Amino acid sequence: MFRIAAALLLIAPSVLAAPHNGVAGSRSMPELSDIALFLCAAGAVWFVRRALRARFRRARED
Repeated sequence: MFRIAAALLLIAPSVLAAPHNGVAGSRSMPELSDIALFLCAAGAVWFVRRALRARFRRARED
């Protein structure tokens, strides 16, 4: 399960990012890749916090 989640977190931004055409343009809103990176970072923070809470919960029970 962990390997699948890690693979999805690493692959998602590269799949959703559009190739760069070399021309700079104006930005009126965030790109899809920006949103994907934000969601991956939020997912990683959630996953690590959950894992650390479980780890410290087990340590306290001992």
